[in-house]
Amino acid sequence: MRVWPALLVVTVVIWPALAAQQDLSRTVASDWPMYNRDLAGTRYSPLKQITTANVSRLARAWSYTIGRDKTAGSISGGSEFTPIVVNGVMYVAASDRVVALEPESGKELWRYTVKGDPPSRRGVAYWSGGGDPRLFFTAERRLIALNVRSGEPVSGFGTNGEIDMGASYHSVPTVYKHLIIAGTNGSPGGVRAFDARTGAKVWDFRSVPQPGELGNDTWTGESWKNRAGTYSWAFSQTIDASRGILYVAIEAPGPVDYWGGDRHGHNLFGSSLVALDADSGKVKWYFQTVHHDLWDYDLPSPPSLLDVTINGRTVPIVAQTSKTGYMYILDRVTGKPVFGIEERPVPASTVPEERSSPTQPIPVKPPPIARVSFKPEDIVTAADTTEEHATFCRGLIERSGGFSNDGPFTPYVYREAGAKPFSTILFPGSIGGANWGGTAADPTTGYVFVNTNDEASIGWVEKTPDEARGGRGGTAPYRRNSIVGPTSRFQWAEGNPRIGNIMGGERGWLCQRPPWGSLVAVNAATGDIVWRVPLGITEELPDAKQRTGRLNLGGPIVTAGGLVFIGASNDKRFRAFDSKSGSELWVTKLEMSAHAVPITYLGKDGKQYVAIVAAGASALDDPAPEGSEALVTFTVR
Repeated sequence: MRVWPALLVVTVVIWPALAAQQDLSRTVASDWPMYNRDLAGTRYSPLKQITTANVSRLARAWSYTIGRDKTAGSISGGSEFTPIVVNGVMYVAASDRVVALEPESGKELWRYTVKGDPPSRRGVAYWSGGGDPRLFFTAERRLIALNVRSGEPVSGFGTNGEIDMGASYHSVPTVYKHLIIAGTNGSPGGVRAFDARTGAKVWDFRSVPQPGELGNDTWTGESWKNRAGTYSWAFSQTIDASRGILYVAIEAPGPVDYWGGDRHGHNLFGSSLVALDADSGKVKWYFQTVHHDLWDYDLPSPPSLLDVTINGRTVPIVAQTSKTGYMYILDRVTGKPVFGIEERPVPASTVPEERSSPTQPIPVKPPPIARVSFKPEDIVTAADTTEEHATFCRGLIERSGGFSNDGPFTPYVYREAGAKPFSTILFPGSIGGANWGGTAADPTTGYVFVNTNDEASIGWVEKTPDEARGGRGGTAPYRRNSIVGPTSRFQWAEGNPRIGNIMGGERGWLCQRPPWGSLVAVNAATGDIVWRVPLGITEELPDAKQRTGRLNLGGPIVTAGGLVFIGASNDKRFRAFDSKSGSELWVTKLEMSAHAVPITYLGKDGKQYVAIVAAGASALDDPAPEGSEALVTFTVR
């Protein structure tokens, strides 16, 4: 239901003026027309009015209150929205509505109130439509189309402007030609394409191969059947438009993330990057980052595409990050590693009925972008933080019975019923590594930027008690657990038997020595890390100790002005870094942490703006007063 019809009158009056500004060169330079700004997923803006020389003068321009998302207070709660700006109009989804805003002031041009399930808290998509432009967004299983001029549902799309996608998808559909491409947050997993004009399904790629399809033999027996997980829940997709190749990031198999005794084999296309023909959904190639995943090491974000020069030859690359703590640089046409990836022996699981993979693919280059191992001397000390923090962390190790870590892909130890505790410490833990914030890439330098977490999970695998059967794990005979409960972090937080200690909030300081979170730049032409800096501060500490880095969710963008902008960290900060050196050039404090990807655009007033949604309400965050959730914009004063 749409409200505020008076605004529609304003929209009708001003739209011809906006439509007249659809000069392609202006749109390319000035707008942020999709989640990643371009189909290649670079998040690179050619705008350079804001530079390394004047970024310190950024100041707030305006803000727009988006309301409390229904997920607030959950493990991954709060709005993670990235707005778009197309032809001088900004489009935003709030807690219960989709709105068009004037990007210079935040003034509403129209509002569409969403009935039933709320709109996606991640983003919206724009289809130019050859004179019939439409705005697309998801609401659980629904894909909804609005007229961009009025905010009214498009009657010719599906039924009353919406269709049932066949599976839920909580993120941003990707527009390619006349196709609307959507991932999945529910069964059956995969990716689907729909006709932007009618809503008809065009193709359907299933991420668990069916009998007779490539990869079905990587599931023993009928373990592929009705398999949960292997969803493509990444917040968007990446496409090489000139070659018509769609790159799909897929999560680990389910329903149990840490036990695979009922799914022996490599389990394609779990934890894989799959290249599809964008027009047909047919597989062109795939690369599996984890065989028979037992760690919840999803591919949580789409890759970035770049052309780089290596030994005098232009190489079309795809840079994919993962929860594993590695960046995989592949030839995006063939899927072959650019700098080499080795199948290295890894420790075997001792859990009953389990058959872990004897090897895992590990890049020769780049080196790890996050911590992938742990030694006793890595535990935090009072000299790093405080004695109270360090004492808790030493006690957590003792209560856990000590820690085992044999490097990358250490399996969880098996604990017999009634046995004394003994625990695996796993780096990266279940948050990664790199998470859904993904990468930004500068085509002028070949640098790829990513924010990472040095966070560990702890615990063991045990037999599931009869009274605990059910939930996401169904009737699985084994489960992960720890001394602080099932969902655990090596952090300053107690847990409970039901959920663990995952809800540590901003005081959940990690228990290994800092840095705890970083921003990393990788030269995709050489595979070298150019710079790595802590991302975030712990302001309760003395000044000399504050640059700890922080847990972070969200992602970076990069501009021709030589800047990387990023929120993400759970210290309520929004920052700008020098893209060549990693020097922090500007920081501002927000009302809430900004677990989102920012944007930048040129307003009709000739000013360059930077905008980000600050509404973090996850396990990383402390509660904020209701009404604090906002889209915040900045410009140079």
